[in-house]
Amino acid sequence: MTTVIVPRLTKESGSMTQLKHYTLNFGPQHPAAHGVLRLILEMDGEIIRGIDTHIGLLHRSTEKLAESKLYNQSISYMDRLDYVSMMCNEHAYVMAIEQLAKIDVPIRARYIRVMFDEITRILNHLLWLGAHAIDIGAMSVFLYCFREREDLFDCYEAVSGARMHATYYRPGGVYRDLPDSMPQYRPSPYRSKKYLASLNEARSGSLLDFIEDFTRRFPACVDQYEGLLTDNRIWKQRTVDIGVVSPDKAIAWGFTGPMLRGSGVAWDLRRKQPYEVYNQLDFKIPLGKNGDCYDRYLVRIAEMRESNRIIQQCIRWLRENPGSVLANSHKVVPPKRAVMKEDMEALIHHFKLFSEGYCLPKGEAYVAIEQPKGEFGIYLISDGSNKPYRLKIRSAGFPHLAALNQLCCGHMLADVVAILSSLDIVFGEVDR
Repeated sequence: MTTVIVPRLTKESGSMTQLKHYTLNFGPQHPAAHGVLRLILEMDGEIIRGIDTHIGLLHRSTEKLAESKLYNQSISYMDRLDYVSMMCNEHAYVMAIEQLAKIDVPIRARYIRVMFDEITRILNHLLWLGAHAIDIGAMSVFLYCFREREDLFDCYEAVSGARMHATYYRPGGVYRDLPDSMPQYRPSPYRSKKYLASLNEARSGSLLDFIEDFTRRFPACVDQYEGLLTDNRIWKQRTVDIGVVSPDKAIAWGFTGPMLRGSGVAWDLRRKQPYEVYNQLDFKIPLGKNGDCYDRYLVRIAEMRESNRIIQQCIRWLRENPGSVLANSHKVVPPKRAVMKEDMEALIHHFKLFSEGYCLPKGEAYVAIEQPKGEFGIYLISDGSNKPYRLKIRSAGFPHLAALNQLCCGHMLADVVAILSSLDIVFGEVDR
C-alpha cells in the first residue's frame, strides 16, 4: 500500500494550494512490490523523478550457509533461491560441482535435465504472465495460467516427490529415472465417473506420456493467453512504450534473459555457450524490437512456445534411448539400496557419503545457465575439503532491479507497477 511520507505544499496565486513535489513510500508488500521490496519515490505530481530502491529484506544467507554444509546438502538451498525456477537453480550448482570433480554425466540424464529446465521455464513464465496481468488489471489470465502450472507441478512431484522444492538434480545426473506411471485422481462424491475418467485419461501411461499430452495441448493454451492480451487495447496502452530500454543500455546495465532479448540483443547461453545437449536441439531465440514492457511480454510468450518444442524433442529422444541417469562413481553417487543391503563395500560408501560427504579437488569454477529470468551463475571455490570454501551466486534478477530508477524516471506512478512487474524478479535470489 502506498503512503505519502513527506508532502511538500506550495502556495500558488490566489487561494489555491497545489501539491508540487513529494516523497512516496512504495511497499514492502507483495501485491505491487513483488515481494519484500521497498521503493522511495520522488514524485512531481504523478510523474516519477527518482527512485531509491531498498533491498535486503529477504536476505537468507544462502552463500554463507553453503560454506558450512556438505556439497550435497546445499542443493535444496538452490530451490529456495528462486522458488519459481527451482530445477534451473539446481542445474547451475550441480554443474559447478561436476566441473571441479570432472564427472561425466550420462547422456540420458542430460536430456532429462534439459527437458525439466524447459518445463521450469514454462512454469516461471506462466507465473510471471499471470502476476503481470493482475498488476496491470487483468484478472482472468492468472486463473488460466495456473491451470497449466498444476499439470507441470504434477511432473515435478512424479520424479521427486515434491511439488516445488525438488532436489532432483544431483552431481553425476538426476535422482532417478522417469517413472512408468503417473498419480491419478481418486473417486470423489463431487466428481462423476465420466469426469473422473476424463481427468485421468492423460495419466494412464508413463510420465513421458503425460508430458507429451501436455505439449500437444499447450500451444492452444498459449493462444488463449494471447487472445486475452496481445491485441487488447487496454493492455497495449499500459505496456507499449513503457520502460523502454535500448540495446546499448541493456548491455551496459548487465541485462540478460528476456530483458536483454526484449531489446533486440540475440544473447542466449543455450546458443552462445551451449551446455548439456542444447547444441543438438532445434529452437529459435525470440527477440523484441522496441525494448518496452510489451516486447518483453511477447518475448516470454514466444519462449514458452519454443520451450514446448524443446520438450517434444527431448521426449522423442528419451523414448528411443534408455540408459543410466547417474554416473558410476560411488565417491559422489550413492549406491542403489538393493546393492547396499547385500554388499558391505557399498554400505560403507553409502555411510561415508551421507556422513562426511565428498571432497572436491582444489580449484574454482564458474558455471552459468540460461535461467528463465536470465543468466544464473554459480562461482564455486574448493580448498580440497568436503565443503565449499566460497560460494558466490550471480543472481539473474539483481541487475534488472538495479536499473529500475533509469527505467521509471519520467513515467507515471501507475507505470512503476507495470515496469517492475516486467522485470520478473523473485527476491529470494535477488537478496540471496
